[in-house]
Amino acid sequence: MNQTTANNRKSKHNRSPLSLEALYHYRRALGENQSKFWGRFGVTQSGGSRYENGREVPEPTQLLLALRHLGRIDDADLSAARKYLARSARKGA
Repeated sequence: MNQTTANNRKSKHNRSPLSLEALYHYRRALGENQSKFWGRFGVTQSGGSRYENGREVPEPTQLLLALRHLGRIDDADLSAARKYLARSARKGA
């Protein structure tokens, strides 16, 4: 691997794919309100607003955001996971 390739890989791993400002613009580019956008990740509208205004996004939510942004998961995957968790919670109760 040449030095340019190594530097490009290193810089890609050091930057956040979705900064707080980028989250706002990403949501707006999708044409979604906060309730719809954040709801798919299990976050309330008010929680999403706080994240967009500077509050730290928890790592599990960051991971889901990154996976969706990268096209590794879609809304159907998130919905199926939510249903699975709901069924598991009912069985455990």
